[in-house]
Amino acid sequence: MSLFWRIFVLDAVGLIVAAALLLGPVTVSTPILPGEVLVVLAGLAALLTVNAVVLRVGLAPLGRLGRAMADVDLLRPGARAVVAGPVETAGLITTYNAMLDRLEAERAASAAGALSAQERERHRVARELHDEVGQTLTAVLLQLKRVADRAPEDLREELGQAQEATRAGLDEIRRIARRLRPGVLDELGLVSALRSLAAEFTTHGLTVRHDLRAGLPALTEETELVLYRVAQEALTNTARHSGADRAELRLRPAGDDVELLVRDNGTGLGAQAGEGAGIRGMRERALLIGAVLTVSSGADDSGSGGGTDIRLLAKAAAAPATAAAATVAPASPGGAR
Repeated sequence: MSLFWRIFVLDAVGLIVAAALLLGPVTVSTPILPGEVLVVLAGLAALLTVNAVVLRVGLAPLGRLGRAMADVDLLRPGARAVVAGPVETAGLITTYNAMLDRLEAERAASAAGALSAQERERHRVARELHDEVGQTLTAVLLQLKRVADRAPEDLREELGQAQEATRAGLDEIRRIARRLRPGVLDELGLVSALRSLAAEFTTHGLTVRHDLRAGLPALTEETELVLYRVAQEALTNTARHSGADRAELRLRPAGDDVELLVRDNGTGLGAQAGEGAGIRGMRERALLIGAVLTVSSGADDSGSGGGTDIRLLAKAAAAPATAAAATVAPASPGGAR
């Protein structure tokens, strides 16, 4: 029964009963007798109480819908309001859930297109850095060597310094190109790419211990790229924001799925600071392959707390899923990433 008819029928029954009593055994004298006052007040109180109960029960689903609308986050899809209550309320909640279905599907499609375009642009920039800027610096380096061989003794030290600066710039260009588009991922596979990534961060002041299991289920190119990018972003966050000196990178089968874990011993994520662009970017990537991304306070092998765990559970499917679920667990105090 709709909320309108519930209230109308209740009020109609109350008024009919009151009219029947006034036409029958109940009378109102002049002046009014104390017993008549009690009867009228008791009837009024009963009518108001029942009206309040009906409205409270009928409008409770709207309150739950409001809270669900306030808490909704398209980066954590799958949460829906419970369909309950009168016809109008149930219809409104059903429409809201259908709207969320459309928004999540559209967001997943738009995110897939945006991230695909981003990867193409990364590939193009990496190729130009390697082929154009890298070759130019290599030619400059060779020219400096030829000049240094013929230069007077008092200029050779300065030319040597110029060579070292050019060589350092060339190495940096190559490092940037590898980070933009990891060629080792295309050539040697995910495990070798992650091992190279761990070694790269280890040489930059962060000790990264890796446990990369062989015998992983077959993964699509999209899934491998997402796993690599999430590991890369997680280690970047660790190096920049966590204050950690140790990190752990794990990749292992988990039934029919593949689990990636990046754990550090830093200050952790601030519960009140919100998520930074790094974690939101990881959630966007997780949406593309139907993966479950969990960010939580960390714990080392001995069980003591500290740091941050970033866990990605990806399905070993032939094709990427169209929907995803990303959850977040309570985090330890610290700075946002």
